[in-house]
Amino acid sequence: MKRVTSLNSILAFVTVAREGSVSRAAEVLNLTQPAISHQIKRLGEETGVSFFKRTPHGVELTRDGAALLPKAESVLSAMADFRQSASRQIGEISGALRIGTIVDPEFIRLGPLLNQLGEAHPGITTELVHGISGEVLEKLRRGQIDAGFYLAAPEAVDALVSAERMRSRVLVMFNYRIIAPAGWETRVSNADWRDLARLPWIGTSAASVHNRLLRRIFSKHGCTQNVVALVDHEASMLEMVRAGVGLCLCRESIARAQQMSCGLSICESHSVPACLVMLSAESRSSSPVVAALFKQLNAVWG
Repeated sequence: MKRVTSLNSILAFVTVAREGSVSRAAEVLNLTQPAISHQIKRLGEETGVSFFKRTPHGVELTRDGAALLPKAESVLSAMADFRQSASRQIGEISGALRIGTIVDPEFIRLGPLLNQLGEAHPGITTELVHGISGEVLEKLRRGQIDAGFYLAAPEAVDALVSAERMRSRVLVMFNYRIIAPAGWETRVSNADWRDLARLPWIGTSAASVHNRLLRRIFSKHGCTQNVVALVDHEASMLEMVRAGVGLCLCRESIARAQQMSCGLSICESHSVPACLVMLSAESRSSSPVVAALFKQLNAVWG
């Protein structure tokens, strides 16, 4: 008697097909590479189909694998629909919700959001994955999280949502300011972008909103940012500014507080608009747990 094909084997097949690599699929599914390989091998034995062929860069679907991929995706989609219908049938929402978080919990109102969500839906368990905006977006693309906070220029949100097929909710608009070491007032207070570019900057990775915002601005003005150090954490950036290393972007509320408490300098001639957004892949937006999260955003952010 043949064994019944398991959902885990189908999930492994679909994930490897999407990622093009057993190692990346293992990362997405939080499994070991041998476990993924075993699931693919088992599926092949059960069906008599060879699903992948190896390449120097990973794996590729065979002709049979490519033909069966839409069917496998339909099976996973049907199972997700079944679980959602079952939850609605018993009148409660339950399940795991993976949320990508960024910056500090106070700014994203994480505590009030989780409190509201827990009171409204005690059956939902949350898993928080912290990183920077670009990392959150990548995890959404790869299905490693269900929803996540994201920082962007206000005018970039619509294009991002369209290109990435995301559901979005703008939570708040705010400004970044350019903050500099104490005693640099004459150098930065009324400087133009070309003058600012020549000064030493504390840079960030390409995945960060600081990098995205400044890269566009300096490119527009035909100049290159003079980066003397790279960091990936706001607290480290502020510490380096206080130590006199150079300039960085900083949320205006924090910049003003640092100006008052530490005497740091602020460029008064420029501010950089930004917004905080909650994102979820369209393919996940119909999930009851994701829908519940977006509903609670209204209670916390209005």
